[in-house]
Amino acid sequence: MLKSFAAVKRKLYSRDEMKESNLANKKYILALDQGTTSSRAMVVGPAGEVVSIAQRSFGQIFPQPGWVEHSPTEIWATQSGVATEALAAADLTERDIAAIGITNQRETTIVWDRETGEPVYNAIVWQDRRTAEFCDALRERGDGELIQFKTGLIPDAYFSGSKLNWILKNVDGARARAEAGKLAFGTVDSWLIWKLTQGERHVTDVTNASRTMLYNIHTLQWDEELLRMLDTPRSMLPEIVASSGLCGSTRGIFEGIPIAGIAGDQQAALFGQMCTSPGMAKCTFGTGAFMLLHTGTQPTISKSRLLTTIAWKIGDTVEYALEGSMLMAGAVVQWLRDDLQIIRTSAEVEQLAASVASSNGVVLVPAFAGLGAPHWDPYARGALLGMTRGTTKAHIARAALEGIALQVTDVLEAMQADSGLPLAQLRVDGGASANGLLMQIQADVLGIDVVRPKNAEATVLGAAYLAGIAVGYWQDKEAIARQWQVDRVFKPKMDSNTRNKVRQIWHKALGRAQAWTRDGETQA
Repeated sequence: MLKSFAAVKRKLYSRDEMKESNLANKKYILALDQGTTSSRAMVVGPAGEVVSIAQRSFGQIFPQPGWVEHSPTEIWATQSGVATEALAAADLTERDIAAIGITNQRETTIVWDRETGEPVYNAIVWQDRRTAEFCDALRERGDGELIQFKTGLIPDAYFSGSKLNWILKNVDGARARAEAGKLAFGTVDSWLIWKLTQGERHVTDVTNASRTMLYNIHTLQWDEELLRMLDTPRSMLPEIVASSGLCGSTRGIFEGIPIAGIAGDQQAALFGQMCTSPGMAKCTFGTGAFMLLHTGTQPTISKSRLLTTIAWKIGDTVEYALEGSMLMAGAVVQWLRDDLQIIRTSAEVEQLAASVASSNGVVLVPAFAGLGAPHWDPYARGALLGMTRGTTKAHIARAALEGIALQVTDVLEAMQADSGLPLAQLRVDGGASANGLLMQIQADVLGIDVVRPKNAEATVLGAAYLAGIAVGYWQDKEAIARQWQVDRVFKPKMDSNTRNKVRQIWHKALGRAQAWTRDGETQA
């Protein structure tokens, strides 16, 4: 069993030494998946199989319209709880675990006291919009281009830096304590590792750092100019480590397990889908939809309002991706179920939409919370267009699925324009990828194959794989890629003329939905 990291760091293991040690001979990897609405833990075996899984939801806090918070204490309690449950369900102890991998909701921001470990405020969630005006001001004073060049991001309340700035401005005493070196900042991965190591390690990996608006993706360092711009003390920030590599050792409830893999949830899914070469892309269909395109070892700064992000760092090699985030995907089906009540369960939407051959000219633009990439229009609103007296709930259901797929198509088109990389297929995961009709529509409007893997748990597997490579549990990416298996390939059936017509009607509908609430002129 390993000693605490304070001892281990005096002699970091090479991969060969790990293979020769007892680390590589242990049987399983424990992957922790800390998400926006729940914490999960999964025990993964050598063939990438799921041995056990445990999950707990936690509270969502909405202090004001547009504000979203979590309790950091509850995040830790649920995450440590499901880890214990997953091990118990598999009849395992920490002695059976070769390493821990962590994946997390990315931009959510936590600040805590270095001495007591107590949070100074609730976690401000990535969805939170309270800093929108601050980010507007950054753009208006001309800082947007510099921020995009250095970070690959656009100034937006989505990212961690503005949330941290808000805490320092609005929590009594926080600024003084931070400047005195008494406070620590971190995204959720940092918080979990601090708790798992009982405060011995304050770290984050390159993928999470690249989502803060404080990290230079070219120099791979916290950027002093950005820190001044967002008025952030350098002493608060975590050490930056690789996505795959020994960065700490657990203490307390899981004594002595190496923490060896860290990645934000979408980068973890990209790795879990084995999109490890330039031109490979995945889209995760959850509440929203998130598409990442692997672009290689040099960052591609987008001209199409996409995000440039770090995919992962393994050893000394950093790889990059373009990212497009669509705000509404599975949530559109939830709207049909809970608000329109035209289906009783989410699964029913496939059968209802398949009962008609087309949407009969109906278009649904699912901009209920504005439009994400590549439009980035917070003033857009949902639009249901093209209805006639003959429109039925089946046509609306089909239009909803088409609206999800057409958003993804806009992002993919922007990615190809930015990268110049041809795309032969799109790998998919997430809950809504189980909808066969949605995936067929996606293939039709893209004009390329859509590939669904047998194991749809790409995010958790990505964290497990990154940890396993670090300790020699798996030899390399190629060994893992041989385990990746296809469940189904959806081949495009739509001819190019029909595809072009569908796209034209979609963009016409987008024009109706965009800028709907700008300056309040359409508010009641």
